[in-house]
Amino acid sequence: MRKWVLPEAIDDVLPDEAARLEALRRTLLDHFRAHGYRLVRPPLIEHLESLLTGSGRDLELQTFKIADPMSGHLLGVRADITPQVARIDAHLLNVPGVTRLCYAGSVLRTVATGPGAAREVIQVGAELFGEPGIAGDSEVIALLLSSLEAAGLRELHLDLGHIGVYRALAEGAGIAGHVDDNDLFEALSIKDAPAVASLCTRLPAVWRDAFAALPAMYGPADEVLRNARERLPDTPSIAQALTALERVAHQAATRVAGISIDLGDLRGYHYQNGAIFAAYVAGEASPVGNGGRYDGIGKAFGRARPATGFTLDLRQLATVVARSESRSGVGG
Repeated sequence: MRKWVLPEAIDDVLPDEAARLEALRRTLLDHFRAHGYRLVRPPLIEHLESLLTGSGRDLELQTFKIADPMSGHLLGVRADITPQVARIDAHLLNVPGVTRLCYAGSVLRTVATGPGAAREVIQVGAELFGEPGIAGDSEVIALLLSSLEAAGLRELHLDLGHIGVYRALAEGAGIAGHVDDNDLFEALSIKDAPAVASLCTRLPAVWRDAFAALPAMYGPADEVLRNARERLPDTPSIAQALTALERVAHQAATRVAGISIDLGDLRGYHYQNGAIFAAYVAGEASPVGNGGRYDGIGKAFGRARPATGFTLDLRQLATVVARSESRSGVGG
């Protein structure tokens, strides 16, 4: 193999694209700053235990691991910046009240997340610490949408979900943390309704029927919320989650072309614990930005408190912006 052949799913960024990426990065960071979010720059590499502590453990399979010749300790190359920002908030800043932080930098992953995806991703994002519940979720979603608008995207669509619905059902059915929980999670994550029904046959009817209904609970926000209130158990946790989704959807409604809810969406199940969200633009199959609530992420660093945020893949976003401009005739 010739020495100048790059590893699989790793590539160079040439001048024209590099210029577009830098301009977009600057636009986003300036927009974050204008909304009170301060820039931090965590290191590319740090002790593996720190990278994978707490909610970051879901990243273990995606993290490159190396031995430090200076100390002999095991180090990791970051696969996500969010846990690092949580460490900074909890351990280094440790200030009272609300903290707003943002970042931009490369992350490296052992496996690409999809066909054609790169393993080195330029990640840009914002994190809000210390603001609980609906107020924090709404602020971060509004920042995500306004950031995408600042980048040049219009006619955005917002997709909402809430990890708390599934968690409440799993706890109510007595399967939380058991093998059945993992199998059911896998089936629901791909909306395999027959598998969900088979896995729930031994559960009491109220929980069995609720799990069976989840794969089909997606679509327009009002319709899904109405269906969920009719078919899911009326527990405090579920009621609270549905109310949160209703209020977040209402507050975002004027900013987007449409809002949908998917209660079977379990992205980040082992990482997030509340409302989750993704932004889409017409003509694109993949979200252009996503995030959610992950309260307690700083606990392992000595400070558990409310947290929510979002991330953007800068190269993906730049490509989507270019395609959007081409479709609308901008620059032509």
